[in-house]
Formats: sequence, structure tokens, C-alpha cells
Amino acid sequence: MSSTLPDGWLPEGTALDVYRTDYRPKHNRPRIAAGADVYTLACERMAYVMDNHDRVCVAFSGGKDSTAVLNVALEVANREPRLQRHLPLRVVFYDEEAIPYETEEYVRRVGLRDDVALEWYCLPVQHRNACSRRHPYWWPWAPEDEAKWCRPLPPEAISTLPGFPTWPQEERLTIPNLNGLLVPPPHTTAMLMGIRAQESLTRAHAVRLRHIDNYIVQYKIKSKDRQPAAVVHGNLWKAYPVYDWRTEDVWAAVRAHGWDYNRAYDVMEMAGLSPGGQRCSPAFGEEPLQKIHTYAKCFPDVWGRMAERVPGIGAAYRYARTELYGYGQKPPKPDGQPWPDFLAHYIRKHSETAQPKVATRIKEIITRHYAKTPHPILPKAPHPVTGLSWTFLLTIAMRGDFKERRQEANQLMHAVETTHWQNYAAELAAILDAGTGADLAHPRPLPADPYALIPEQYRTKG
Repeated sequence: MSSTLPDGWLPEGTALDVYRTDYRPKHNRPRIAAGADVYTLACERMAYVMDNHDRVCVAFSGGKDSTAVLNVALEVANREPRLQRHLPLRVVFYDEEAIPYETEEYVRRVGLRDDVALEWYCLPVQHRNACSRRHPYWWPWAPEDEAKWCRPLPPEAISTLPGFPTWPQEERLTIPNLNGLLVPPPHTTAMLMGIRAQESLTRAHAVRLRHIDNYIVQYKIKSKDRQPAAVVHGNLWKAYPVYDWRTEDVWAAVRAHGWDYNRAYDVMEMAGLSPGGQRCSPAFGEEPLQKIHTYAKCFPDVWGRMAERVPGIGAAYRYARTELYGYGQKPPKPDGQPWPDFLAHYIRKHSETAQPKVATRIKEIITRHYAKTPHPILPKAPHPVTGLSWTFLLTIAMRGDFKERRQEANQLMHAVETTHWQNYAAELAAILDAGTGADLAHPRPLPADPYALIPEQYRTKG
């Protein structure tokens, strides 16, 4: 078998000839005490955002985090005379169809408030269907699937939007691409979002990259994701005013301030789900798929329709947390097979349209690795600079990761640098001793002394 990377998997002009030892991983800034409670800080951030943008709108899902954002925004706008220009507060709700009836009822109650201007969109946006590799997308409220809709179309529904293409299917926009249609220039608009760092390593990383206004991000669409009707004018910003809240902070605020909330959480609580594991979003995505069984248990009226809504849901219900869907124990690589060939086997399990996307995603990750270091990618140990390993790439090949929520750098957040370097060198030494280095498909000879790769400050003394 070939022990080289497939054509195009390795970036051209990569410096791989010299094994340097002067690399430095990027450090995330640690959490620090702010000297105030999270509610006070969120109100201060909200006032700052409202002061510095012509308009604001709340990206509302009916979940607990967007509930916190909504109520903080209403509190600040109502009590500050200069900010009452934002009232009634624009609230945008994308109804994703496969959601509990409790969510629909809660959103309806929010829409009845005098200080809220609710826009209830029921559009066939492109969503991820992780239940099936052959059918990687689904479209809520798709007109061609009306007989399979999980719920009747709400009477408040806005089912058309200028600039949104309904046909053909492949041109339907994702929600991120659709947002640009809602905020035409010249006004600057801040979209208030319930993104919290506690939710995932990716979200934590997103709010630790900037030292000033780390919770305000200009809205951009990556060129490779750009769809035909996507519109971004540079006037839209995302703001995460509750980014440092924990789950217990959200529920403490609900109780302390008497906020209304989605009663679906009561159902999940009574079913024994922990607060951190409670979700109201559709269960067809890569991460929510792990909890698909909770819909059958907690929301049987909707589950009865969900069970027939997307291809592959029956298999996902049974095997979502198994190797079949890339969770748990990874399948062993056959001896002597290069890792790129092993990944290619799983990439070919995706649909013909999805295969290039998965392969491109893997190529980009490998490109990032070799742009930072010439060191080989190892089966298990994440590289101490990039966080990359072949096992990480295998997960991408199996699941697809179409939303790019899995980032290799996050693999470095579980241990100190010294440990990462020692683990990396030890695994590479074991590979050299076993004579299996060809499986790594590294484009240059492997270093003779793996421990010489460890920077001086990370070497074990004595």
C-alpha cells in the first residue's frame, strides 16, 4: 500500500525539511474574577451593544440561553431612556419544525408582549441530518415534505422572505447565510445571541481570542460556505452578552427575576435529565443526535412525527452513541494500512455530494497542521502545537462535521503543555520501535530521536 498522502492532502511549499523545537502553542486566556455578578455584567454589555449599534435583534430559539439574552435586553432597554429607541425589541425566531409543542407555546407567549416585535420564520432552511451519511441535509417546512411535517404550520408563521430561494433545494440557505437578508444596510445591527462558553470548547475558544469586546464579533461568511443568495454587507455583528454564564446562573436568574420560560425544561427535569443535558433544538444534528432518545421519552407527540421525518432516524435512534456514528470506541485501523487510506474508506460512506466537503475539511485541517509544524501526525497523541491526531481526523471522516464544530486545537485544553509533549514523544518512540512509521504517511523521514523534538522548557528535569 502507498504510504504517502493522497494528492492534494498536503499543502504545497510546506517547510518539512528541518525538525525545529522552538514552537509555542497558543494559550487561551484563563477565566478571572470580574468583581461583579454575571447578571450585572450582562446588563453592562447589553447597554454597550445597544449604545454602539443602530439596531439590535435577539436571535431567539425558545431555549434557556436565548431566554436569558431576551430578558436582559428587555430589562436594559426598558430602564434606560436613551435605549428605549430599541423598543419594541426585535426578536427573530427560526422555527425548526421538529421541536416540542412547549417551545411553540412559549414563543407565542413571548410574541404577545407589548415590548416585543416577534418575527416567526418557518422557512425551508438547510439543516444538518446526521442520521444518514447518504442524506446529510434536511429542510424544515420544506413544501415538498408537507405530509411529513412534525407540527402544523403556526398561524404566526412567515413562510417567505425576499431573497430566500425555495427552489432548487441545493440553493436553500443555512440560517447563518440567511441572517444577512434580515439586516440590509446602511444601519449597523447587532444580533444578540445566547452563546455561552460553558456549552462547548469551541464556544469557549471563540470568546477567548480577543482581549477587548471579546463578546462582539463581526458577522462573516466563509467563502467556501457562500451560497448563491447569501448576502452580507459588513453591517451585521454578533453579540454574546451572557457568554460567561453557567447553566445554574441562567436558572437562578429565571427564579430571581420571575422570567417566563420554556416548559419543555420542566418535562425534561421530571424525566430525570440533568440541567446540562437538556436541549429543545431538533435532534438530527451531529451533537444533538446523542440525545435523540430523550425526544421519544419526553415529547412523544412530536416524536411520533419525527420518527418518519428524515432518512436514517431509525438507525440513529438505536445506534447514535455507537461506533456506527463515530462515538465511543473508534474502529481499529488494519495493520499496514496508511492512515489516509483508512480515512478515505469512511469518507466514501458519505453521499457523492458530501464526500468532497468531508475531504476538503480534512485537507484544511492537515494544511493548518503543516503550516505550524513539520512534525508527523500521530494516531492518538494530539500534537502539542496543533492538537491534531489521526484519531481526530477519523472522527471527522466518520461524522462529517459539516458545521465545523470540532476543532483540533480544543484537544489541547485537557492537559498542560509538558504532558502533551511527553505523550507525543512517547507515542512516536513506540511507533519507531514497532517499525510502523510508514502508516503515518508522513512525507519526510521521521525524526530519529522523538524526545529531541520537545522544547527545552517542557522537558522533564532530572
